[in-house]
Amino acid sequence: MAEPILEVGGLVRHYPLTRGVLFRKQVGVVRAVDGVDFTLGRGETLGIVGESGCGKSTVARMLVHLERPTAGAIRFKGEDVVRLSGRALKAVRRNIQMVFQDPYTSLNPRMTVGDIIGEPYEIHPEAAPKGDRRRRVRELLDVVGLNPEHINRYPHQFSGGQRQRIGIARGLALRPEVIVADEPVSALDVSVQAQVINLMERLQGEFGLSYVFIAHDLSIVRHISDRVGVMYLGRIVETGRDSEIYDRPRHPYTQALLSAVPVPDPEAREHRQRIILSGDVPSPANVPSGCRFRTRCWKARERCATEEPLPAAVPAGARSTTGTAAHLAACHFPDDHMDGVT
Repeated sequence: MAEPILEVGGLVRHYPLTRGVLFRKQVGVVRAVDGVDFTLGRGETLGIVGESGCGKSTVARMLVHLERPTAGAIRFKGEDVVRLSGRALKAVRRNIQMVFQDPYTSLNPRMTVGDIIGEPYEIHPEAAPKGDRRRRVRELLDVVGLNPEHINRYPHQFSGGQRQRIGIARGLALRPEVIVADEPVSALDVSVQAQVINLMERLQGEFGLSYVFIAHDLSIVRHISDRVGVMYLGRIVETGRDSEIYDRPRHPYTQALLSAVPVPDPEAREHRQRIILSGDVPSPANVPSGCRFRTRCWKARERCATEEPLPAAVPAGARSTTGTAAHLAACHFPDDHMDGVT
């Protein structure tokens, strides 16, 4: 059993809703993230999927301390990062780096590639001697598949896939142990997506990285992830190994997401069950009582409106290689079958 390198418990991020001009008064909150729990093992890739607006990117920003949680804990090697400040926080942030979604806006257009990748050394000078930084940057460019001779070029002189490789090189500069990738390939062409994903898999083996990989493309998440967490309206409703989530989904929302994945086989596509969810995603400022998915769920019963479901092991007692429950679903009536779906 490998000890988790990152543990997230009860993570909450609420944004206040205010009214008034001179005298502002809080009239509510937007529950962007409303109680997220997960663990990340050393050398593991945890994929987080869900619809736009479910809170995935907010979780990513809190993991790297770009935003401070309203409540909850983020433990890196057992130490709660949320409670740290000053030098202690700076040391931890060196070990948790981020790759952003947009490979162009995340790079300063007025800085050369060499300055962009080498900038972390200005903040953490202990990571590389000043006279050795140029060589380190060239090595990083080579590692991510770029020409080291292009060190003096600017971001606009590269393609989208090359720019994302620059972002990955910047994330690797300080030799982190955890990388949070917030939809790193969603803005790229399909062929380029495959190249970047293969690069990230290779780097994970070379540098012993652990990934939190956030995306909305289920096929990409399945390709790269060891475990998957499915988010809906600020919470993770199902977690499990990739084979369990994709082959035996237990939560109705997960089943609906997977039914929407395109199938390349025409015969299989004709016989598959397609789930069309009714209504829209509720506002995070007005979350439904009980189960937050019940307003769109075809299995909803009276109990779902009054009692919030807690994650339960499926099957009970199963364990993964990281010591966490192998398959958890927050549903009162988990079922492999899609009864009532047409």
